[in-house]
Amino acid sequence: MSVPSALKSFLLLGECVPCVKQNASRFRIKRLELDKHLLMYFRKDDYIFAHDPAKKCKTGDIVLLELLPQKLTTLITHKIKEIVYPLGDVTCPFTQKKVVAGRFRDHVEAVNEIYGKSDSAFDYEKAPKRGWLEDKKDFSHVETYIKYHESGEDQPHSV
Repeated sequence: MSVPSALKSFLLLGECVPCVKQNASRFRIKRLELDKHLLMYFRKDDYIFAHDPAKKCKTGDIVLLELLPQKLTTLITHKIKEIVYPLGDVTCPFTQKKVVAGRFRDHVEAVNEIYGKSDSAFDYEKAPKRGWLEDKKDFSHVETYIKYHESGEDQPHSV
């Protein structure tokens, strides 16, 4: 499977990465490629651009991408169909339960009830949704740009 055939797929699952293009978001598509000499599969990443004029995808989101009937530009070949998993809100696709570090949240809560919950333990029910730290610690919504030289000035949003 070469890069052009990966781009021609009707539906793709990708992770949003920082992008400098207007009305588009950039996505990393992970796939496995067979090395015929070793007979082993190795991960290979392809990057594609998808039409996203509202910039509803943030860096780190897992998104389902759909092939456009006609290319918008030479680079933009797909559109965003659905945000499957927002960053930081992982859900098991089979059980639809929330997951924390490889364990279900309800299992963690059950263990905490048995042994007693620590005062410093994180409470997922009281935690605000993603986006409440925008402009404080979360800068994924800010438009990025390419840093071409070191000017001595602080350039926090450069890629």
